[in-house]
Amino acid sequence: MPEIDPFREQFADIRAGVQAVCAQFPPEYHRKVDEARAYPEAFVDALTAGGWMAALIPEAYGGSGFGLTEASVVMEEINRSGGNSGACHGQMYNMNTLLRHGSEEQRQRYLPRIAAGELRLQSMGVTEPTAGTDTTSIKTTAVRRGDRYVINGQKVWISRIQHSDLMILLARTTPVETVKKRSQGLSLFIVDIPAAMKSGMAVRPITNMVNHETNELFFDNLEVPAENLIGEEGEGFKYILTGLNAERTLIAAECIGDGLWFTDRIVDYASNRVVFGRPIGQNQGVQFPIAEAYVEISAANLMRYEACRKFDAGLPCGSEANMAKYLAAKASWEAANACIQFHGGFGFASEYDVERKFRETRLYQVAPISTNLILSYVAEHVLGLPRSF
Repeated sequence: MPEIDPFREQFADIRAGVQAVCAQFPPEYHRKVDEARAYPEAFVDALTAGGWMAALIPEAYGGSGFGLTEASVVMEEINRSGGNSGACHGQMYNMNTLLRHGSEEQRQRYLPRIAAGELRLQSMGVTEPTAGTDTTSIKTTAVRRGDRYVINGQKVWISRIQHSDLMILLARTTPVETVKKRSQGLSLFIVDIPAAMKSGMAVRPITNMVNHETNELFFDNLEVPAENLIGEEGEGFKYILTGLNAERTLIAAECIGDGLWFTDRIVDYASNRVVFGRPIGQNQGVQFPIAEAYVEISAANLMRYEACRKFDAGLPCGSEANMAKYLAAKASWEAANACIQFHGGFGFASEYDVERKFRETRLYQVAPISTNLILSYVAEHVLGLPRSF
């Protein structure tokens, strides 16, 4: 299928490298992992060994020194190859919070070991049952006691705890009643997950339709060394936005990869599936939804690159990151619908992999931020309409 990505040749080496790793894990591998509701350990290990999970770590700390643009290409290729970046993308966007706001001592302590594959930074603990996307309403607290913070509270939809050594955790360090703005008084911490699971943190896995490893967490007097505070106390909400913008942009790239995977599959199937004496792809009723999805994927792709460009330049990119995620998630979902619809009954058969990828890409209408919340963001912050909540 012709490619209209303006940067395809520029990142050809990265694409080829990721594709070479993904080729070692054919559809049967991902299908078996999904059926067993397991974690693709071997797949993530291979990506780590290839240096792709250290893409954003500067060369001085043993990484590749790529920007978000290159990292997004890695995520895109994983999904286009039939894998699911949801198993490992947390390390990409969590990295930015530590890189941009962590101390030099913290970077020296963690980044070389992450780059070498000795540590994984796959988890970020922000969402809570009673707060959801209203992050400033979280109730988890961290109270300073000598050289430690004592954390109490609860988190939900916290992914990859079982396959991560470190978690970046957001907690309130100053009571909300005493701050001028609700976004003040929140702080970020690096949590040693194995140590926390032995004392102070309980984990309850949440079974879900996507085979996405996610959990509910309970903190009961969990002690975290004060040296694990990221940046200044009370500035955590501002810091977390760095990671969230990276997250939304990377998710956009993953959805673009999914959208192209669906498009590749349905174009091939519709060109060869003969019904009533002609390929079904000859019918405009089949052609138009596929073509429409591809048009939207291509447009989302350009917004992805613009979000990456601004992020890598250190410029504000909240609008671009949100719009890229919205456009890409919508386009991949439309491509998924066309793919499963025109495969007919075979679209529901596990051996075609369409139903698995269909479930996986559906997630991004809801997470990591719902499409409605993105529209609210654009209405308020881009168009200047009154705040709706």
